[in-house]
Amino acid sequence: MTMDTFFLSHGSPTLSIDESLPARHFFQSWEEKVFPERPKSILIISGHWETDKPAVNVISGNHDTIYDFYGFPEPMYKLKYPAPGAPELAKRVKELLIGGGFKHVEEDRARGLDHGAWVPLMLMYPKADIPVCQLSVQTGKDGTYHYNMGKALAPLREEGVLIIGSGSATHNLRTLRLDGNSVASWALEFDTWLKESLLNGRHEDVNHYEKKTPHAKMAHPRPDHFYPLHVALGAAGENTKAELIHTSWQLGTLSYSSYRFSAQ
Repeated sequence: MTMDTFFLSHGSPTLSIDESLPARHFFQSWEEKVFPERPKSILIISGHWETDKPAVNVISGNHDTIYDFYGFPEPMYKLKYPAPGAPELAKRVKELLIGGGFKHVEEDRARGLDHGAWVPLMLMYPKADIPVCQLSVQTGKDGTYHYNMGKALAPLREEGVLIIGSGSATHNLRTLRLDGNSVASWALEFDTWLKESLLNGRHEDVNHYEKKTPHAKMAHPRPDHFYPLHVALGAAGENTKAELIHTSWQLGTLSYSSYRFSAQ
């Protein structure tokens, strides 16, 4: 079976404990309602791992849980997600990227899973029994670079690997509204532009998003949380059908819009 690919907005780390968030319930329904097929392993591209060159974590045992957030409730720092590593998948990812023209791919043998990986996965696959490999993003590059990275990884979909880009459809932490009662107009407009672009197959517009929407810099002052989308989109292929599988908001500007990409 050929796997679909996904872009998931992981939002705030409080997703790990806040039962009031609709996105939490979406992730918890994953195996039952969204994707009942069980993958052999998972490749997750998180906006929280930035490197100069592509890097994969080659973990032979179980992953450490990285608490890369500060000032949050104490129970969050006691959560664990000891998913097994996927060293063979990491080697395969490196092989495919090198074959796709990414000449320098690094292996990290110490890094566990950051919260962009373990928080959604903890809710999606709570047994932590599926091997996971994480791939970094390069914020000094552009959307097309990451789309091409995804294209190089496309064969993994035939090999039982679930490819997940984990970021945020909008990610400007300086604009969060603590009252959270209304969505900022620029955030809604960017979120709508992204939805229309993906659903209508305008991949080039998404790759060059910074030139295609006036709200690009507000939605993503830095591109770290957007590039995982480009990898997932590229891995699905050019003739891809995009489906919006969840949408909700937190703190007025943080979109949880998430997408499924199915090859046609």
